[in-house]
Amino acid sequence: MTNSVSGRALRTPDELRPWIAGIKTLAVDEADPRVPFVQLPDPTTKVIVRSQAQGRPTLLVSGPRVRATYHAGKRQVSCTEVRLAPGTVRPLLGVPAVDMVGRIVPLGALPGRTARQLAYELRWLEPEEVVARLAGVLPDRLPTPARGTRTELLRAAVAALSLRSGHIPGQVREVARELAVSERQLRNLFSEGVGLSPKHYARIDRVRAVLAHATELGSAELAAVTGYYDQSHMTSDFRTLMGVPPRSYFTGRLPAPRSCQVVDKQ
Repeated sequence: MTNSVSGRALRTPDELRPWIAGIKTLAVDEADPRVPFVQLPDPTTKVIVRSQAQGRPTLLVSGPRVRATYHAGKRQVSCTEVRLAPGTVRPLLGVPAVDMVGRIVPLGALPGRTARQLAYELRWLEPEEVVARLAGVLPDRLPTPARGTRTELLRAAVAALSLRSGHIPGQVREVARELAVSERQLRNLFSEGVGLSPKHYARIDRVRAVLAHATELGSAELAAVTGYYDQSHMTSDFRTLMGVPPRSYFTGRLPAPRSCQVVDKQ
């Protein structure tokens, strides 16, 4: 059992789609300090606007998480998460995506000029005002990725390695062959634009699919539809990324919680 987290996806305005993969609001409701709060593995970098009881919101950037973490129950918090599209971390934040892995950094502390400008623009806004403000200023600050660029190639690779209805990703070497690049080129693209290797990205994507559909399917069928060789392969990947096997996770036998990650102030 983990603390209840409610979320709601917000519509991403068309003018933000070149840079933003998705936007949602999150809230931890009535957190019980005896119950752990879980942060799932996540292959994306996010700009987070976290509301506070008093004062201005906190503006943070959270890099990719390679494994789940378990924390002591939080007090009630709410935030808006803006998930950056592949290939936009360096243009927006001034650093390659690989430099953000496992880190949480104040938005205004990053070297990118656009990051500092956004920190200034968003500093007094409530979370529900963020989307409209981004739509008003971001298209003027960043160039739209052009066709045939490394960013477009990266996004095609991310789509090919992502699990979705009717599509089970192939092996990394197969995706590289389909895109007419070497496996080394593909790894470099992912390191720069996502922060993870293609293989680790695909593993996180599959485990998140297992978490999303575990209550709908039996273990063997779940392994098949999420692209695993068999149930034992699924269990092994799940244990590596979540810290416990699926049965333990879904029955509430979780790793001991730890303190929340400290914000890196650089």
